[in-house]
Amino acid sequence: MKISTTLAVAGSVLALSLTGCVAGESGNTTAQPGSGGGAQGSIKIGIKFDQPGLGQKSGDTYKGFDVDVAKYVAKELGYDASKIQWVETPSATRETALQGGQVDLIFATYSITDERKKKVDFGGPYYIAGQDLLVRADNTDITGPDKLNGKKVCSVAGSTSAKKIKDQYSQGAQLQDYDTYSKCAEALASGTVDVLTTDDTILAGYAAQDQYKGKFKVVGNPFTEEKYGVGLKKGDKEMCTKVNAAVKKMIDDGSWQKALDANLGPAGFKPNTKLNPPKPEGNCGQ
Repeated sequence: MKISTTLAVAGSVLALSLTGCVAGESGNTTAQPGSGGGAQGSIKIGIKFDQPGLGQKSGDTYKGFDVDVAKYVAKELGYDASKIQWVETPSATRETALQGGQVDLIFATYSITDERKKKVDFGGPYYIAGQDLLVRADNTDITGPDKLNGKKVCSVAGSTSAKKIKDQYSQGAQLQDYDTYSKCAEALASGTVDVLTTDDTILAGYAAQDQYKGKFKVVGNPFTEEKYGVGLKKGDKEMCTKVNAAVKKMIDDGSWQKALDANLGPAGFKPNTKLNPPKPEGNCGQ
């Protein structure tokens, strides 16, 4: 009876000890990517799934400049690529995805604007794009937005790119509103329109697609500035500071340039060197 009691007590102590070890290990692997939360041991990152060269889902893989920047930043935060949960974040849902905790960070050609900063915070910028023009490779007369007189110009309805054409170049340009840039690219290839206009990075991505290689070229005369920021939940200054440090490190060690060349270089794309590489603004929460 005495031996049985002793064994029982020892068994209880051992069980408690093992439970404590497991709990401790679990606690060590629980990630806290910021006030946005995040699944245990992982980080949720929002990207576009349909922008070639920037953020694109292909089967079970994700590729593009936005994706590579996201992977680098995530690694600096302590997450390797296998710990990233990729979440599709179309333009219309980006603020709500951050506010609702569906994502921790967003890398999705997300331009920093004063209006958006009322709802979310931004790290970066990690790239400064500009609205430009995509034309057929044999075109020689369209060299900038001032050469659009009589030309059929395609952009996406409701986009800032379409608004720019309407506001400043509508007297000469014939704006054609489509619902996606992919349809604009198809129309450009068929000759239905003369020009596709949006951010130069997006245009380069389409020009580099297999079905369009050698058929398109980016004019290379940007006429706006679009600062691509890393979207964060409002008020998460600690995470914002870490993101800025990671972006700066990526630029300084050459990884930023390698990612840009690998994803947008095949289209012959050259970034505006007066603006790029950018310097993180460091105005987290302001």
